[in-house]
Amino acid sequence: MPSRWTFSVRPIRALIERYIPPNGAMIIDPFVGQSPFADRCTWTNDLDSDHKATHHVEALEFLRTFGDDSVDFCFFDPPFSPRQIAECYKNVGLAVHMKDTQKGFYTERKTEVSRIMKPGGIVISCGWNSQGIGKKNGFSIIEILMVPHGAGANDTIVTVERATNGGYVAVSGREDK
Repeated sequence: MPSRWTFSVRPIRALIERYIPPNGAMIIDPFVGQSPFADRCTWTNDLDSDHKATHHVEALEFLRTFGDDSVDFCFFDPPFSPRQIAECYKNVGLAVHMKDTQKGFYTERKTEVSRIMKPGGIVISCGWNSQGIGKKNGFSIIEILMVPHGAGANDTIVTVERATNGGYVAVSGREDK
């Protein structure tokens, strides 16, 4: 991979530049790291206090601070794998539990993102699949970018989605907003 900081990869950065809204929009990044877009965000978060951010808490806690339908644009670039999650937690002295490295880690955070996004809001998700926040969470895909890194490195897949209904649709068979 050319850089561990996803948003500094040239084609990913170019894609973001096409979608990031102008100043005045509510823009958040729950996993800011070394993002070149941090200064364009209203609120940023990173577990590591060595990274410049407005908050230094677990991403789920950060996302829960926002009201329903309150965010215009969200970056969603969590650690891509259970190993990366464990490394992030250990680097800041947090214990890593089994639930932190399972699918639920992403599901809980995606549910919160879907709750806080305004109708029409944009989420740019990065990872090793194109699932993004997902149709079941009320999102439709606008664009997908795949960035190959060659040889034994996984591709980075960037999904751009729009909130189609302003929030989460189904939780365990219930209709919730």
